[in-house]
Amino acid sequence: MNHDSPRTRPPLFSQIDVSQANCPPSSGGRQDVEQTRLLRELLAAQDRQNELLEEMVVQFGAAQRQRAAELGQWKQANPHLAQSCRAAAEALGRVQTEFLESLTSEVNANYENLLDGEFMLNEFVDRFGPRMAHLNGLLQVLSQLSAVPNPTGANMP
Repeated sequence: MNHDSPRTRPPLFSQIDVSQANCPPSSGGRQDVEQTRLLRELLAAQDRQNELLEEMVVQFGAAQRQRAAELGQWKQANPHLAQSCRAAAEALGRVQTEFLESLTSEVNANYENLLDGEFMLNEFVDRFGPRMAHLNGLLQVLSQLSAVPNPTGANMP
């Protein structure tokens, strides 16, 4: 191998000139007509896709408004229970915080065992995973039932 001459690398980027002057003359109107037809089909498909997305937004928005209205009616019919849900959600939030502290302490103390041993990792997940999932689910339900209704949010289009 010759170390006297520096090795040259091919450039990472190249330049392509796409200006009209370098384009070959059109081989015929037939190809231009075909390209135009394809572009129109693409545009029509994209327009249809946009229409479908708009319909989906309307449907999801209507369902969300319906759920919000039903939840608001439930809260008005059960104000004492809604307040109890708020207190329970706050208390369960504190429980979740303590649970997360114990979980993170366990991870930090046994990091290498969890990393190296599949058995230890499975035991950890079995021990903390279901509790975390159920706790999060309970907190979500309690929070939704205790949330203060948003009158401006319920009337959104």
